[in-house]
Amino acid sequence: METTQEIVDNLVDNDRVYEQAVGILNSGGIVAFPTETVYGLGAIATNEQAVQRIFEAKGRPSDNPLIVHIGNQSDIEKYATDIAEIADVLLKEFWPGPLTLIMKKKAGVIADVVTAGLDTVAIRMPDHPIALALLRKLDQPLAAPSANRSGKPSPTEADHVYYDLIGRVPLILDGGETGVGVESTILDITVTPPVILRPGGITKEQLENLIGTVHIATLPTDQTVTPRAPGMKYAHYAPEAPLFIIEPNADSIAHALETSHQQNKRVAMIGPDELYTERADWYFSTGSIHNREAMASSLYKLIRQCDNTEADMILAIETDHSGIGAAVMNRLDKASDGKRFTE
Repeated sequence: METTQEIVDNLVDNDRVYEQAVGILNSGGIVAFPTETVYGLGAIATNEQAVQRIFEAKGRPSDNPLIVHIGNQSDIEKYATDIAEIADVLLKEFWPGPLTLIMKKKAGVIADVVTAGLDTVAIRMPDHPIALALLRKLDQPLAAPSANRSGKPSPTEADHVYYDLIGRVPLILDGGETGVGVESTILDITVTPPVILRPGGITKEQLENLIGTVHIATLPTDQTVTPRAPGMKYAHYAPEAPLFIIEPNADSIAHALETSHQQNKRVAMIGPDELYTERADWYFSTGSIHNREAMASSLYKLIRQCDNTEADMILAIETDHSGIGAAVMNRLDKASDGKRFTE
């Protein structure tokens, strides 16, 4: 399969590109496109065979459910039923935006492979002009996980998609770098109080300021159970070199680097400006230690940059769990498989 990468902006014939994308999708194919969080790999969510191509292209486990993307808030009623009253408040405040809602699915509409056989469906309306234009021109829902090989860092640039999926996807819509940089928050509103199944671009604090108490789910311990949302069961976001989380302490970092160098290991580091050290073989800055939004938006790109070095290991400096820091640490915990540097 040949992979084409098309730039979408005000200086080119966008209609031609959108027509090409819509044609591929309507014929049962897959297309990669930008959202405000990361790039997604989309297929029409009502077409079982089309959605199966997503799993094949990504190498994604079949019991890992997908998020359905819609272009208009009113579309939610086509695919969900018994919608909690709290949904109206959330939609008015956060849609379009990086918030996915788990609701009871309407029977016989969304392909079963999208929901991994569950009786719930995850739906969001992305806040990106290209994603919204594509959805509205298509006038159908798109099942769309991140457009990367399963388990690898999510793509925040079209080139990341191309690198991961060349020969596996016919068309990539290039809308430049994404903004939020980590995936959407997934909120289960089939229970009271609602439960965050995956932290993301909308924070727990923002949700509680609007709707009151919100719980955070614990990860399932039974690996035979189908997860209720993406990101709850399988390893994700992992670079080629082993990644370890380390505390934001200059002495601990210096000790870790000394120990690693004594073992002839080259170290790439990801961390804030304030903890920069020349002792690291490579140091990739996330910006100010107080700017968690910048950390979130750059995280996947920096993990990928570490992969482009000859590092034997990666040290990622942790942040606290306030605000979007919770999403950053969730992704680092996944990328490290829970490993911390504790020499």
